Amino acid sequence: MDLRSLRTPRLVLQPVTWRDMEDMVRLKADSGAFGRMLGGVCTRQQAERDMADDIAFWACHRVGIFTIRENGRFVGMTGIHDRPDGRGFALRFALFPWASGRGLAREAASAALNFAHDAGLRKVLAVAAENNMASRTILGGIGMHVSDTFIRNGQTMMVYESDRP
Repeated sequence: MDLRSLRTPRLVLQPVTWRDMEDMVRLKADSGAFGRMLGGVCTRQQAERDMADDIAFWACHRVGIFTIRENGRFVGMTGIHDRPDGRGFALRFALFPWASGRGLAREAASAALNFAHDAGLRKVLAVAAENNMASRTILGGIGMHVSDTFIRNGQTMMVYESDRP
């Protein structure tokens, strides 16, 4: 297993690779999983561009997007990306709807956040819509706090922050 792989009590997180392409295409095409994500549901071509960017990001920053597997089954993704709005490095996570409701997103997001801080990132952001209580509960539950708000497409977005010296 890759040295950057993470294990939690129920999950294995591994940096994305081209071997994960089909799983990521399915996840990013699922409106229940990706409908509220920045950029929304993706085509295969968008998912392929994202994969190339994610692999390059790992190479440059030693942090990035992980796949999430439970008992060997792909359930989603989490990790760090560079927000296209210039706000900085941010945590993101998305699970298939059938995998939600059991605390897997919180378990995976917490592991990814800790990994990012341990890798040397002092500040990590996350953004969730004000009405996305599921994501906001996860972000608060892993120790992130609201530091700012902004409006995107008429919707209030909450900026969460984790700052570890």
